[in-house]
Amino acid sequence: MSKCHVNGIRDESNIKEFSTLDAPTQDLILAAIEARKSAYCPYSNFAVGAALRTSDDSIYTGCNIENAAFTAGICAERTAAAKAVSEGKRDFVACAVVALQEDSFTTPCGVCRQFLIEFAKKDFPLYVTKSDLPPYRVLCTSIGELLPKRFSLT
Repeated sequence: MSKCHVNGIRDESNIKEFSTLDAPTQDLILAAIEARKSAYCPYSNFAVGAALRTSDDSIYTGCNIENAAFTAGICAERTAAAKAVSEGKRDFVACAVVALQEDSFTTPCGVCRQFLIEFAKKDFPLYVTKSDLPPYRVLCTSIGELLPKRFSLT
């Protein structure tokens, strides 16, 4: 079994085999894997795919898109969320993120965490995998667990 790190900390407690997850979760992860193929990342060569499920069971995908002016880039999670919001979907219920790092899982950055939780009526599951080839090992966490003290104006 390979080492598994979550944000630099060794943690096996929330790691599951892809085959043990329910079909809707597997579909969400596979959609994120497919979205990763469209990443535009000529500067970092670090492709990320995301898939977001809304309360009506729609899935919106996104990939990271870099730009020579680095602050103009956008993460995969925010791409998926922007697609959903632009089509009137504002109730997120699950998200999957895929990025290839050998020894750790790539969870959403702080900006993406805040962006995603903005559209969550309640905490929702987040599935993170680090491979686009089976067998997948999946970190099962939640957006609230990653951002326990969210910023809110209300």
